[in-house]
Amino acid sequence: MRAPRGFTLIELLIVVVIIGIIASIAIPKFGAAREQAFISAMQSDLRNLQTAQELHYSTHDYAYAATLDELGFTPSQGVAIVLSGTADGWSAQASHPGTSATCEVFVGTGSGSIAQNEGMVTCSTGS
Repeated sequence: MRAPRGFTLIELLIVVVIIGIIASIAIPKFGAAREQAFISAMQSDLRNLQTAQELHYSTHDYAYAATLDELGFTPSQGVAIVLSGTADGWSAQASHPGTSATCEVFVGTGSGSIAQNEGMVTCSTGS
């Protein structure tokens, strides 16, 4: 009599269950890491915008830009920035379709609903 070769149905089912357990642990962690990447992109864009505003302020008779076009600033892919400003101050809010969190920064007479400290990029929890 010849020895049986291959895997039994029970062995294959056990492997499928183990793979399912590993996937159920890994997928939520991947989603959280992806959302954190979107938030980091928004924070980085707002810091770069702040630098561009300060450069504009020092080279344009001490006045801040009121629009992104005036600055020549382009945000990262997927990041939307709403800038409102006057000559004496500005505020900007960034959002991304991949997360419900929003980030904000303001300087001078600008004011923020999320940011409480001038010049500090602050993000909402998104929940």
